[in-house]
Amino acid sequence: MAAAEPAPVPIRLLLSVAPFVCGLLLVVTGYLGWQERLRRNRFAGVRTSATMRSEDAFRVANRVAGLPVLVAGLVGILTGVLTLAMSTESAVVVTVIVGLLGLVVIGLAGGLLGHRAAAATATPSGPAGCPSCVGCGGGGCALR
Repeated sequence: MAAAEPAPVPIRLLLSVAPFVCGLLLVVTGYLGWQERLRRNRFAGVRTSATMRSEDAFRVANRVAGLPVLVAGLVGILTGVLTLAMSTESAVVVTVIVGLLGLVVIGLAGGLLGHRAAAATATPSGPAGCPSCVGCGGGGCALR
């Protein structure tokens, strides 16, 4: 039986970078969300129609999703490190596929939990007054 082909170091480096970098980004995002320090923004966090409806919904969603997203990030970092330690091509490929699959599944589960938590929060009430009012309290629109 022939020995398995050793994986070249440049290939291992290249395949370890993507899960490692994705993992770092998810760890930071998950931690900030979990600690309620992630502000509503255009790029990071659980971003669905339910979570973007208010600051409170965004905060609750990312608090709930924070720990699973952080764990998904740790899976990505571990995948990147283990990829460097693997010696054969088949081990490298299996490690990357299983690690990225775990990262995606855990991250999506966290996002789904966050979305459900945001959907369960109360809908913010609009200002009193006419429907086009920006917050005059019901009396300023008549002054036009």
